[in-house]
Amino acid sequence: MGHLDHAALGWLTPVLSYAMACTGAALGLRCTVRALGATGRSRRNWLVTAASAIGTGIWTMHFVAMLGFSVSGTDIRYDVPLTILSLLVAMLVVCAGVFAVGYSRDRTRALFLGGLTTGLGVASMHYLGMAAVRLHGDVTYDPLLVGLSVLIAVVAATAALWAALNIKSPVAVTIASLIMGAAVSSMHYTGMFAVGVDVTPSDEVLPGATAMQFIFPLAVGLGSYLFLTSAFVALSPTSGEREASASAQRSAESAVG
Repeated sequence: MGHLDHAALGWLTPVLSYAMACTGAALGLRCTVRALGATGRSRRNWLVTAASAIGTGIWTMHFVAMLGFSVSGTDIRYDVPLTILSLLVAMLVVCAGVFAVGYSRDRTRALFLGGLTTGLGVASMHYLGMAAVRLHGDVTYDPLLVGLSVLIAVVAATAALWAALNIKSPVAVTIASLIMGAAVSSMHYTGMFAVGVDVTPSDEVLPGATAMQFIFPLAVGLGSYLFLTSAFVALSPTSGEREASASAQRSAESAVG
């Protein structure tokens, strides 16, 4: 059995991955708040942005954390198509959950179904990402810890959607994002602690790309997307600010008239 190290780079990867999860959650919540105050195409666009932010944040969290994953006695490579598929799954399932709560009239039912769907999707993303791992040996899982990680994912997803519906103020969104980041990180590391590897020493070259060749550049790119989108959302006026500006403009025109 190979020795597994989940933080081979020290605290760098856990802290940075947590920051990515919090950033994605904060951006997603702010976009959902904007969406619920909008109509038509604007609501759809805000919801798509929210889903892409949350999905990107979760995926980036997972693979930044994986940069610190190592197994003694074997190199590690990643299957590129499966890794990209895990990103698409994360975005699609989060999109389904966000749209469910964004458009449904029965918010309670939408919250339950959206949280369940999104949580299972996030767990699928995690285990698809693990299925992309290539190493010399056999990977096994502790069923109890796997089940616990899926439960955490469902609870975290449901809490995130609830927060999107009920939390409006920037301070509350920040607190909710920190909690959500902790929940997503907990899900990831619970799933990782479920992993066991029976190493089979070999000189054969593993297929796939190394983390630094593929995962790191992609994670940096998606992380940059999150921060740039955060700046856009922060600078974009809210519906209340637009209404206040329009009201002030009408008052000024009336005064001039």
